[in-house]
Amino acid sequence: EDSRQLLVGAAAGGFESYLIDITAQILTKEDDVTGQGFVVDKVLDKTGMKGTGRWTCQEAAERSVPAPTITAALDARYLSARKDERVKASTILDGPSEVPSVDKGQLLEDVKNALYAAKICSYAQGMELIKGASNEFDWNVNLGECARIWKGGCIIRAGFLDRIKAAYVKNPDLANLLVDPDFASELNVRHLSWRRVVTLAFACGIPCPSLAASLNYLDTYRRARLPANLTQAQRDFFGGHSYKRTDQEGDFHTTWTDAHKDIGDLGERNLADLSGLQKSAKMADG
Repeated sequence: EDSRQLLVGAAAGGFESYLIDITAQILTKEDDVTGQGFVVDKVLDKTGMKGTGRWTCQEAAERSVPAPTITAALDARYLSARKDERVKASTILDGPSEVPSVDKGQLLEDVKNALYAAKICSYAQGMELIKGASNEFDWNVNLGECARIWKGGCIIRAGFLDRIKAAYVKNPDLANLLVDPDFASELNVRHLSWRRVVTLAFACGIPCPSLAASLNYLDTYRRARLPANLTQAQRDFFGGHSYKRTDQEGDFHTTWTDAHKDIGDLGERNLADLSGLQKSAKMADG
């Protein structure tokens, strides 16, 4: 009942969404087979799939567009399908033995804020994927018009699609929905609630793959500098893939140990890597 009230309140508070609406109904539908409890508690926790999630993740990978929220949701389905393995694992692997004490009212408010913020990240990733394909294939897709069309019968229709449309109408060259002033302001207000929810879920041993993946997306996108420099240094160490420097132009390779030999022409060695980078750059410029 608390979950239903949370979702009903979220819808009334500007979160209007088809999926949120039906989830509120599902959570309180009583079981008409046994006459006891709720239907959702009798449904086997093994999610089916038709392939659209897989295709979306494949397309994102082909376009070099990050889509961690969508990928996390797909992985959750794959793991749910391993029901027999999970039943056995539940008798072998331990989780947290103590649940942190929290204020129920604060938690409900935090969950509402976390849901909204994660939804923004999810739509941002979807828009970036469409933009990436549009730029690569010269489709000239109008992202604001996409948002408008989704309101007409699509299961991802939501009230704030009007605001997404407005963001792209205001700035057709918007780099990412996250940096639209209105959405950025809302993320800045809600992110602490979001962090508390993800932290609590981890502390309780409750999986929240898409909430956590969305937060990682935000934290990665908002950083001017990332630990990717270590990853690139590792690539140069084990594969001689070279790296760029922050203080000089050009490609560089380090003889990390005495066992590393001169790798020759860095330009020729990096041809394959550069083609991928140029492809990504073309999509980003578009």
